[in-house]
Amino acid sequence: MGLYMWIVELTSEKQVYTLLMNVDFIPIIGSIEWPVFIEWMFHMIISWGIGIIFCYIFMKKVTATSKRQWKVAIVLAGFAALTYFPLTLLSVQETPRIADIVAISYWLIGHMLYAIVLKLSFYRT
Repeated sequence: MGLYMWIVELTSEKQVYTLLMNVDFIPIIGSIEWPVFIEWMFHMIISWGIGIIFCYIFMKKVTATSKRQWKVAIVLAGFAALTYFPLTLLSVQETPRIADIVAISYWLIGHMLYAIVLKLSFYRT
């Protein structure tokens, strides 16, 4: 998803990758100029957390049918996609406008890709 957002930003000038990697509103760490790989790690920690929740649901709580996996992946990615609005409002640096339909569309497509990868990455024997 990060690669997708980066390519979208490069080709469309919609700052969806900037929004994805942005931590400038978080106290203490937001005031530090982080290298790109550290910003990427911040994002990956969140993504791994979502992946752990996904796996936990199917390893401990719910029988893992394909349909259920798709539903949970879409719900989790949907919640992640909703972060567009608070992240845009909280951001100090320039990010897409809150009502930029094109940027929101790119953001939603990226999170749909995330749902697909999340579901397809889960394998349990």
